Amino acid sequence: MQRPGKGKTPRRPGPKKASNIEKDPVGVYCRIRPLGAEDEECCIEMISSSTIQLHAPDGLKANRNGEYKETQYSFKKVFGINTTQMELFEDVAKPLVEDLIHCKNGLLFTYGVTGSGKTFTMTGSPGEGGLLPRSLDMLFNSIGPFQAKRFVFKPDDKNGMEIQSQVDALLERQKRDSQQSVPKTPSSRLKADPEFADMISSEEACKSENVDEDCCYSIFVSYIEVYNNYIYDLLEDAPFDPIRPKPPQSKILREDQNHNMYVAGCTEVEVKSTEEAFEVFWKGQKKRRIANTQLNRESSRSHSVFTVKLAQAPLDADGDHILQDKNQVNVSQLCLVDLAGSERTSRTRAEGSRLREAGNINQSLMTLRTCMEVLRENQMCGTNKMVPYRDSKVTHLFKNYFDGEGKVRMIVCVNPKADDYDETMLVMRFAEMTQEVEVARPVDRPICGLAAGRRQRNQAFKDELSRRLAERAGPINADDPDVLNQLIESLPALPPCELVDPADDQTLPRLIEVLERRHRIRQMMTEKFNKTASTLMSMLQQCESQLNAKETFLHDQRSKLSEKDKVIINQKMEIERLEKKSKTLEYKVDILQKTTGMYEQDKRSLEQELETREQRLQRELSERRRMEQRMQGMVTDTKLKWEKECERRVNAKQLEMQNKLWVKDEKLKQLKAIVTESSGGAGGSGCPIERPERPERPTRERDRNIAQKRSASPSPLPGNVFKTRGGGQAVQFTDIETLKQECPTASSRKRRSGSGEGPAPMEDIENRAPVAGTSAGHGYQKRRKP
Repeated sequence: MQRPGKGKTPRRPGPKKASNIEKDPVGVYCRIRPLGAEDEECCIEMISSSTIQLHAPDGLKANRNGEYKETQYSFKKVFGINTTQMELFEDVAKPLVEDLIHCKNGLLFTYGVTGSGKTFTMTGSPGEGGLLPRSLDMLFNSIGPFQAKRFVFKPDDKNGMEIQSQVDALLERQKRDSQQSVPKTPSSRLKADPEFADMISSEEACKSENVDEDCCYSIFVSYIEVYNNYIYDLLEDAPFDPIRPKPPQSKILREDQNHNMYVAGCTEVEVKSTEEAFEVFWKGQKKRRIANTQLNRESSRSHSVFTVKLAQAPLDADGDHILQDKNQVNVSQLCLVDLAGSERTSRTRAEGSRLREAGNINQSLMTLRTCMEVLRENQMCGTNKMVPYRDSKVTHLFKNYFDGEGKVRMIVCVNPKADDYDETMLVMRFAEMTQEVEVARPVDRPICGLAAGRRQRNQAFKDELSRRLAERAGPINADDPDVLNQLIESLPALPPCELVDPADDQTLPRLIEVLERRHRIRQMMTEKFNKTASTLMSMLQQCESQLNAKETFLHDQRSKLSEKDKVIINQKMEIERLEKKSKTLEYKVDILQKTTGMYEQDKRSLEQELETREQRLQRELSERRRMEQRMQGMVTDTKLKWEKECERRVNAKQLEMQNKLWVKDEKLKQLKAIVTESSGGAGGSGCPIERPERPERPTRERDRNIAQKRSASPSPLPGNVFKTRGGGQAVQFTDIETLKQECPTASSRKRRSGSGEGPAPMEDIENRAPVAGTSAGHGYQKRRKP
């Protein structure tokens, strides 16, 4: 993994697909606190080292008719009531501290109802130090000999770390020492702060063995609290004003250039020992908001976050100074979070500000549950729902951890008393759901390009130099008497230099000759020494070049090895990605097959329904055709019937009118005959009177033709004719017609009898009328006058 530049908080290199990243589930542990009194009813039973069982208290069973069943919950590990703080630290927090030293982030938080022992688990008490002081102790015991001096590492107020030279760090230290200390705020506490020596005994101290000795380290701590969904800095030194005290100012969350969340303007204190770090922690702990409730005498009213930030940078090639390269600075952090406990106001009887605090605490915890549920749904179902981190400051601050910035551990603290059973059930369900959430596994930091063991070689060189100086009892110089004696003995002896006679001309020449010889010897010794020194220097340079070549070769081999390791890791990741993709495709194929089966079943049902409807439609169409044929037959028969009826009525009307006309003619002729007879009798004429010819009655030939046609064709029946299914016809009568006929002979006799006597009487003619609708004879029916 390539570390970001400028000493920024480590972040995974670039966005990758989730299938390419190894993931681990969130480690969830359970700790059971002892009961307050021996006679209290217990509702939690530890079955094994990883399983607990909850059984409803007696009162709850009675209220629910005994239908509440016992439930079991599994965890990574369960710590019973006899578990010590040291055992809890060894299993939970110690791996996170080791990851912190190896440039990996970590998040550890306690979760549970109010009064379940969360603060005791995190902080502890004198003699029983919690996870926080033990983590600090292990960290300083591990990197204590390799710490850098103060102000060599300096925060840049943007969640990054700058590195300063030794001179700048020295000036910074002198500036801090020259400044007067800010007067502290008067404290109202009655007891002294607990000392670190009282928290952890020397026998319980531990350290990490896998520490990179070729790096320099520096530790920074910060302490904040989230109160009513506002962030406050507990280490901020605000000036104390006894007249008009100012409330603390809330802080805001920001995102750095690597998309990591941090609290802007938060105080980060550089500490150099466990005692100093613990003192800084208690300084902020005194400002944390706590209150007395019905369930807890010292109930935390806010979520506290104690952050331990470790900055480290490699040494240079000589192993003496820190490498002045900001790209080589690695920053990792461990967040120890003490969440406030969830509570029900009906039990705490909170009012006013306590009620508001409880509402905000429950709301933030509910947001944490919601984020976990959405994360689990996205990972298990393959969805891409937005996780509501921004709904709460706590989840927004730690969103990077759930996105793959480090390990996440949660300790679920439970109180086994029966009064907390309902709240404990909710906590257990949340813990069970959280274990199904997976977080990306942090990768190891890259291997530094410099040769390992630089600090040891530098220290060995210093030790050897000190030993040699100690053997020689000091540095080699011209004032050393032993060296002078050796040099004097190696030179020619000086002749006697005492001058007795001023005229002595032999002593001075001999002395000058000896001194000249000594000077030549000294020059020869100097030349030999320089030659030996140059030879030795060339040998040293050759050895150094060979050592550099070997180190370069070793570095090349290590780089090749790291490249091979990267290739292997990439191939493993690709294999895992393909396996996950194959599983996903198999799952999709299964879903598609099920969907296809459903669609085929729907298709068959729709085809059956369509066939049924087609059959019904065919039946309706055939019925309709039959009905149309039937109606057409009825219309034809009705039309024929009415045509014949109209013809019959027209013929009858014509016959009636002809009969009326004939009757009028007969009357007129009879009247004319009467008038003629009367005038003849009055004149006395003896000649016979010619009787006018009787007009012929309208011929009946036409009537006979019509009757013959009617007899030849079936007479229309007084009713409706319908076709039957067998092919025949049925008649439905709608009226009754009575036909009467008189014998035509009787009428002829009457006419003959009347002819002999003269014209028929007027009333007889008038009363004769043809009968319509009779047979071919067309007889007449005599009508009687009323």
